[in-house]
Amino acid sequence: MLIINFLLNMVYGSYQVFFVLAPEGSSGMPLFGAASSMEFEDLVIRRLYAAEVWISTAGLAIYLAITEYLPRLMRRRE
Repeated sequence: MLIINFLLNMVYGSYQVFFVLAPEGSSGMPLFGAASSMEFEDLVIRRLYAAEVWISTAGLAIYLAITEYLPRLMRRRE
């Protein structure tokens, strides 16, 4: 259930960053020069969603490392 939560959070955050909070005419693309035409509040909200996606990605990687990779590594050493 935790893995599903991480994945849903990553998908939702990515959707917010690339589709909902994108400037008009650039849906699904990085900002590049369009960042200068965005309102400050929208830019900050977009960055917060992006940070949330990175935190979820790191959390999923750490969770999988502890629950999947580490036990397999310990079994090989025995």
